[in-house]
Amino acid sequence: MHQARVDNNLSDTTSSAAELLNEQAQSRVILVCEHASKHFPQRYNDLGLSEADKTSHAAWDPGAFCLSEKLSKLLDAALVVSTVSRLVYDCNRPPTSPDAMRDISEQIEIPGNRNLTQAQMRERVDTVYLPFVSLLTQTIKKHGNAPIIVTIHSFTKIYNGHVRDTEIGIIHDKDSELAMTMVSLAQNQSNWRVDLNEPYSQQDGVAHTLQVHGTDNGLINVMIEVRNDLLETETQIDEMAKMLADLLKSSLIKINQPIDVRAAI
Repeated sequence: MHQARVDNNLSDTTSSAAELLNEQAQSRVILVCEHASKHFPQRYNDLGLSEADKTSHAAWDPGAFCLSEKLSKLLDAALVVSTVSRLVYDCNRPPTSPDAMRDISEQIEIPGNRNLTQAQMRERVDTVYLPFVSLLTQTIKKHGNAPIIVTIHSFTKIYNGHVRDTEIGIIHDKDSELAMTMVSLAQNQSNWRVDLNEPYSQQDGVAHTLQVHGTDNGLINVMIEVRNDLLETETQIDEMAKMLADLLKSSLIKINQPIDVRAAI
């Protein structure tokens, strides 16, 4: 069984903090993967982390980028990704959030994020967060035809000693229609446990991208969270991508928002 490309390092091949894939895609969906990479730009000296911590789920969402790539192909959807570790700057958090540049993640201390000066924080906002925001904003503007924003994440099975039974979480911002439809249909269509607003919800501060780029633009949006032990092999990712693509398409049809650009005109 082939291993999934879970060790990708997007920024090894690009100098930008964000990247657009499948730019010529034709569907209404725009996929977003804020935690796609575990890359630490050299200027940050790995934030003082050990090798194990740099590759842990604290640094990125294992499997999320590979899943996003598969979904991009299956849905013919544009994909915007951050190419820098979320420990440098979490692009799903605003600059005002203490979690944007946290100095501890679960049990992992992050020395390079302790006692950051205003100038240091501003540099990260300017070089990591704003390029990501700019690219996603431009992609939405160029897309037209009422794009649908779908963010892709993964989460760890055990967090702070607590075992999570949820396998797939569907999370919404203010508009819950798409998320609730997906959960309802998934209970009949999949063998995975699919829960609404688990393991996180809007109240946990995870809906920043959904709000700023989706809700504030009057666009349909949803977040998909997949437990990362279900994204460890190519076979697992292929199966998950196929199920999620079918689920998203059928859910959008059910709420009269077909994925096909031509049907939305």
